[in-house]
Amino acid sequence: MTRLFVPVQLRWSDLDAYGHVNNVEMFRILEEARITAFWAHPAEEASPAAAHDAWPTAVLDSGPGASSHTFVARQEIEYLRPLGFARRPVRVEMWIGHMGGASLDVCYEVHDDASPTGRSGPGSTARPVARAVTTIVLVSAATGSPRRIAPHERAAWEPFVGEPVSFRRRGA
Repeated sequence: MTRLFVPVQLRWSDLDAYGHVNNVEMFRILEEARITAFWAHPAEEASPAAAHDAWPTAVLDSGPGASSHTFVARQEIEYLRPLGFARRPVRVEMWIGHMGGASLDVCYEVHDDASPTGRSGPGSTARPVARAVTTIVLVSAATGSPRRIAPHERAAWEPFVGEPVSFRRRGA
């Protein structure tokens, strides 16, 4: 399965009193990775060099005039070990665990090691800092109702569909 690799820079203010990345800030890290990977960035599209460097999965409209909005319907995270501050970015590995008619489950593993590099590839075998999943619902800006995933969005995301996150402890 192919994953997206999104670097996210930590901030000193992300730390809690114990010197670890705060749980609320971990969700911000996931949000930054998700926005980088899935939302189109119109300022980047204006430059030919930036367009060449655009994420192939960044197909959602963004900004105030966007025809669609995205709503977070659900989030779950499992921390596997503390994440302390580092000057190098953390690597968020992302894939889609489920793609429905109007929603998708974005899966994540957060890694603090330097490999692998590049924008996509097979997942790391190193133990992640955290695993998470976010259910995103696509909504029409005009109606406020869920809208279907468009064919071009589905085509861009299909190569990154894989097994959903498996959390360690799940009650019945």
